[in-house]
Amino acid sequence: MIDSDWIPPANDEARGLMGLLSIAQVVVSALEMEEAAKNILYCSMAALDMPAGSVALFDERSGFFHLKAHAGLGAPLASKGCWPLRPGDLASRALESGEIVVVEDVRHAPTPTSRPVREAGVCAIVVIPLILQRKPLGIIYLDDFVPRRFSEAGLAQMTVLSSFASMSIDHARTHEVTRQLASTDGLTGLYNYRMFRHLVKDELSRMSRYRKPMSLIVFDIDNFKLFNDSYGHPAGDKALAATAQILRESLRECDILFRCGGEEFVALLPETEIEEALVAAERSRHEIEEKSPEALREIADRGLTVSIGVASYPQDGQELEPLLQKLDDHLYMAKRRGKNLVHYVQDPLSVAPALNSTVLSG
Repeated sequence: MIDSDWIPPANDEARGLMGLLSIAQVVVSALEMEEAAKNILYCSMAALDMPAGSVALFDERSGFFHLKAHAGLGAPLASKGCWPLRPGDLASRALESGEIVVVEDVRHAPTPTSRPVREAGVCAIVVIPLILQRKPLGIIYLDDFVPRRFSEAGLAQMTVLSSFASMSIDHARTHEVTRQLASTDGLTGLYNYRMFRHLVKDELSRMSRYRKPMSLIVFDIDNFKLFNDSYGHPAGDKALAATAQILRESLRECDILFRCGGEEFVALLPETEIEEALVAAERSRHEIEEKSPEALREIADRGLTVSIGVASYPQDGQELEPLLQKLDDHLYMAKRRGKNLVHYVQDPLSVAPALNSTVLSG
């Protein structure tokens, strides 16, 4: 029996509804985070007919956004891997209100846009919050290079689409957590060596594409076998966990730390020149020497020190294996020269200029 009170939607409305449902199916179809972010971005750009945009996920613990997908943007915007949430900016307003923020002409924006945005020639911005059960997940940015007016119908569609996008991000994160159980070290919670190989390869490719530097720091606990023999393996496990925590605190939020086997840790520093990496390495060495005695005082009567090697792309290697070999060589020299120090010497035949020095401490 057909309900005589039901009136089929007008053709335009029906087409819009069917189009939105088709877009929603694409958005929720991906399990991998990168694919999900790309689907969300391209469907959002198509829905509002925007030539450029990006998707950034938000980490509540660190307060940082991490770029996951982009299209139509220049290098200054596309190469920015992570950035902090800034109170009062467009993203903050969108996440706090839970509503889409529209800037039809950046010259009249209530909040000044960032310099990279202005330099990219962006004139109109739509900022769409991704929120699920009051939890902020990220932001969709849609950009145009001319001032734009946006219809209420189009923005209403984006509100619906953002709900599907939030569910997609949540599903992808759940899948990612499950997968990372096999990619993390159970003792320290850091990524393991398998994940290191995967992420450093991806980051090296990104740095090569955008002509950005990248640095690696390897930390090896000095005389760790003696520590284990003296205090026992449970104490050794606590020493590894304490080292991981001190390194986390001494490095930046956007740096990625790995435990690569035994007593060895590696930090990946995106968009970081060798000079900055050496400063970070020396700071970490000093922090471990100063803080580990207190962290281990209940199980040992002494603290720890680390020997450190540093290598940087592109001057120490433009491919992964030569870069890792240089990193190992510098760690070996740090051990050989007395331990508890940072070692780096640039190869005089390297392809790019860099700081030519050895940092010795302790």
